[in-house]
Amino acid sequence: MNHRVTDEAMVRALYREYGAPLMAFAVRLTGGDRRWAEDVVQETLVRAWRNLHDLRTDSGSLMPWLATVARRVVIDDRRRAGTRPLDVVEDVADRAQPVAAEDERLLREIVVTEAMLSLSPAHRQVLTETFLLDRTLQEAAETIGVPVGTVKSRVYYAMRALRIALEERGVTPP
Repeated sequence: MNHRVTDEAMVRALYREYGAPLMAFAVRLTGGDRRWAEDVVQETLVRAWRNLHDLRTDSGSLMPWLATVARRVVIDDRRRAGTRPLDVVEDVADRAQPVAAEDERLLREIVVTEAMLSLSPAHRQVLTETFLLDRTLQEAAETIGVPVGTVKSRVYYAMRALRIALEERGVTPP
């Protein structure tokens, strides 16, 4: 009984942490079909539950593993769709090509977001000011309230930390 309660708590924790990004990813994979995406998320989390004790994360995130499983669930569903009438199969094939590039982009966004969240607040702030908000070093320094030299230093160390965080998640930064 205790083992079952622990598994249920872990599944709930998985859903709380990864449910929303996994659903967004699944919606893209399914070409905007929310009902199908919900099925994909459910099946992905069932597979995670079955493998709960074998799941190990060096990066601290299960999202890459969950995204891979979700992609495989969609592929399996599409293969099963081969028994559907020809017009439905052609529709699925037409949607599949743009989704492949889009799901890679979305997965990369999720991984980069997780990597950014792993940075210290000061590093996250300086990267947000300079890269995401496209502010100059001087503007970022004024916004943050530190000298320009501090901003330069933080950007340097933040980029190093981000590069390491991305490599830990299996993404090779450009």
